[in-house]
Amino acid sequence: MKTEKHFSLHEIMSLESRYRASLINSLGGFKSVCLIGTNNKQQQTNLAIFNSFVHIGANPPLIGFVVRPDSVDRHTLENILETNFYTINHITQSSYKKAHQTSARYPKEVSEFTASGLTEHYEANFFAPFVKESLIKIGVEFKEKVDFKINGTIFIIGEIKHLYFPEDILNNDGFLDLEKAGTITCSGLDSYHTTQKLARLSYAKPNAEPNEI
Repeated sequence: MKTEKHFSLHEIMSLESRYRASLINSLGGFKSVCLIGTNNKQQQTNLAIFNSFVHIGANPPLIGFVVRPDSVDRHTLENILETNFYTINHITQSSYKKAHQTSARYPKEVSEFTASGLTEHYEANFFAPFVKESLIKIGVEFKEKVDFKINGTIFIIGEIKHLYFPEDILNNDGFLDLEKAGTITCSGLDSYHTTQKLARLSYAKPNAEPNEI
């Protein structure tokens, strides 16, 4: 067995900042990774990759994500607070490199759609742009901003207004087969992964083994 490595809090805080960020970001395991599309009132589009999405509830349908401290320009956050609308777009194996490129710090007047080679697309007169290359696209309306005092991060909660996906990934019970859609996942800040399903299990009950469904 390989030797176990240990870091105390003091040792973690003593690490070089980028090393520490890479280490701590990878601890949460595999995460959803999507592109957020926004517009400002001057019709300047923005596209940015995020990996901090959280399901908030289904009634009403709410989804949240984390924005890092507002110490530098955060064009996605600025546009959401200005217009109240944004899109969340799943990433596939064919587009992950272009999606990753949106994390570069472009000036506000440069659209990451153009810089990355991805295509802005509009549906149902929704204000914010979707990513045409994405198979699963979500139109969201901003509902609540939560400021975390502990580290200055910001939590954005939105309500799902529109949902687009390939019809053949929808199961009879409402489950979306994301693997069939080719949605990828990530770990840390820059490692992208395809998925392989082990099984879906039945609703857990005391004193009963779950069944595969």
